[in-house]
Amino acid sequence: MKHIEVVAAVIIRNKKVFCAQRTDSGETAKKWEFPGGKIEAGETREQALEREIQEEFSTQVAVGTWLATSDHQYRSFSISLHAYLCEVRDGTLLPTEHLATRWIDREELSTVDWAAADLPIVEKLREIL
Repeated sequence: MKHIEVVAAVIIRNKKVFCAQRTDSGETAKKWEFPGGKIEAGETREQALEREIQEEFSTQVAVGTWLATSDHQYRSFSISLHAYLCEVRDGTLLPTEHLATRWIDREELSTVDWAAADLPIVEKLREIL
């Protein structure tokens, strides 16, 4: 079974966290996630996260502290999701590959249909928001 190493940006502003809704395809279709993507050969996690947010949102981020790692087994693949706190340096987080985006507060965390791999990150956020 295929295993994927991915990174995710946890961007918090005014006690709200940024999340994005995935496209309508694959096992995680229309699920919400913390944005990011696959780590390419030769990249550090931080480099991958900077590249992915630039590609998907035309935004530059400063990658900060590691927040958590989530390992999850989907039907057709497994994933290790490494989440980092990030700050926007330049740009407005306009989606180019997602159906929608939202800024949500602590109380709204449970109202979003999260991708399963993101759920441990959501629980971590309950502690810090």
